[in-house]
Amino acid sequence: MNACEPRRGPRKAGVVIASNRAAAGIYEDKSGPVILDWLVEHGYETFPVMVVPDGEPVGAAIRALLTQEPAVVITSGGTGLSPDDRTPEVTLPLLDREIPGLMEGIRRAGAAKTPMAMLSRGHAGTAGKTFIVNLPGSPKGVMDGLAVLDPVIAHLCDQLEGNHDH
Repeated sequence: MNACEPRRGPRKAGVVIASNRAAAGIYEDKSGPVILDWLVEHGYETFPVMVVPDGEPVGAAIRALLTQEPAVVITSGGTGLSPDDRTPEVTLPLLDREIPGLMEGIRRAGAAKTPMAMLSRGHAGTAGKTFIVNLPGSPKGVMDGLAVLDPVIAHLCDQLEGNHDH
């Protein structure tokens, strides 16, 4: 798409939840609906939430979403220090460019409420024209992260689409 052409239709977005227990049906994921609601409120057309076990299934889910060329992919979970928390490791190889300031802001927002937020190892960056961000697994952590993204997400997507207006 040429930078002067209007975008056709709503931007697409995908959500990947990294949780062994939710993927096994032991408990209901509560973060996915929070992210989905936020995306819909911001005008995104969403794919169904993908709830997968921690580790490589997260990478596979992100890669599957990338084939659909979404504007945004948001993951939740798998960013801590447990042995099976591998979301950052499977996300990083998919990124062309990192956006460290976003993760700094997300960790800072979370740390204002709990010092445990400093332990989150998530990444934010781009894969082609898709923005990918790893949010914590808790609904409160997700809400903190979405609050940080709120004022910048539209401009971020505009830039990835080639719009250089400031």
